[in-house]
Amino acid sequence: MIYNIEYETMPREALESIQLKRLQATLSRVYATVPFYRKQFTSAGILPGDISKLNDMQSLPFTTKKDLRDNYPFGMFAVPMDNVVRIHASSGTTGQPTVVGYTARDINTWSELMARALVAGGATRGDIIHNAYGYGLFTGGLGVHYGAEKLGASVIPVSGGNTKRQVIIMKDFKPTILTATPSYSLHLAEAAEEMGFSFADFHFRYGIFGAEPWSEDMRQEIERKLNLTAIDIYGLSEVIGPGVSIECHEAKQGLHIFEDHFIPEIIDPDTGKVLPYGETGELVITSITKEAFPVIRYRTRDITTLNPEPCICGRTHVRMKKVSGRSDDMLIIRGVNVFPSQIESVLMQIEGVEPHYQLIVEREDNLDVLTVMVEVSENMFSDEVKQLQQFENKISKDIKEYLGVTAKVKLVEPKSIARSEGKAARVIDKRKI
Repeated sequence: MIYNIEYETMPREALESIQLKRLQATLSRVYATVPFYRKQFTSAGILPGDISKLNDMQSLPFTTKKDLRDNYPFGMFAVPMDNVVRIHASSGTTGQPTVVGYTARDINTWSELMARALVAGGATRGDIIHNAYGYGLFTGGLGVHYGAEKLGASVIPVSGGNTKRQVIIMKDFKPTILTATPSYSLHLAEAAEEMGFSFADFHFRYGIFGAEPWSEDMRQEIERKLNLTAIDIYGLSEVIGPGVSIECHEAKQGLHIFEDHFIPEIIDPDTGKVLPYGETGELVITSITKEAFPVIRYRTRDITTLNPEPCICGRTHVRMKKVSGRSDDMLIIRGVNVFPSQIESVLMQIEGVEPHYQLIVEREDNLDVLTVMVEVSENMFSDEVKQLQQFENKISKDIKEYLGVTAKVKLVEPKSIARSEGKAARVIDKRKI
């Protein structure tokens, strides 16, 4: 099933024609209404009318998260405040929060995109959607909520937290679709087990998970523990929120980007050079239908590739590979580049290890030291100290063999690593403290 057959299966030539028309309109509008973009274009010697084909985009300057923070709170808005009906913001845990706005038409666009995404992820209007994404300033909860209502499905706006109560609701309300962060879904499974319930007794068919990078091995762990098919969804507040792209449940081979609303590029994160299809780099997105808060060539920092090949589901939009990590989350340990998701992939292949871990990076004697704290099962943790040390050595050896980086491994007892109701805090980099 496809929610919007006309646009989601559009031939490439027709799609690119729409993209160019919408891009040109967006550029003219931001040049006229957003001082930041007018200054950027002027400095680069570019006028909106200079963009006559899609490839001309490569001459446009990038937009970064720093630019958004420097224009806090409303300096990047392209409409007067009396046209803004919704304001969201990032948490601001790593700096000034980024603030984004929506007009009434933006909310309708977002609802349409999320309805498309839910259908691609296996949902129908007959489903009950247990929405455990956080509501409030975070875009996840409300994005899914409006998409579910647009689709005509029933939505339970449970948000994050109150985990045991959520388990009871799952048992009593019999929802069929779960939406949450991957890490919180595992927390739900853990809580259900403690309460004497099994997800095998619940009624979920699909889970739509996003907001943090997660590996294929984590997908298998989630599917095993939650007894559902796990689908990856992608989005970011700066672009619109969730609903920028999603896997189709038919293939699960890359996330379809809704290209009638977003133009994706892959660049070398060091040089800014645009890379061809199939090469790995940083995802850059230009929004071409957003009214209140359009972004031009926004550097997402997410590492992925683009694949234009046709998909068995019938959608023609380009697919992005599952995000492997963020360029600003990449750890450089003694010259070796490491993403948390790569460590996760190694850990998930080791029997006795739980899907809860944390990476701690410190500097000792002018050298970087990586410590991997990972929970193990009750049975494993009750073993003798000598056996635990042997197990730690084995995990350290596996990390070294797979990733080429030396790591200390510390096994910790079950439930000793803090659980998150939203995005999991995987890395503690004490070099920055």
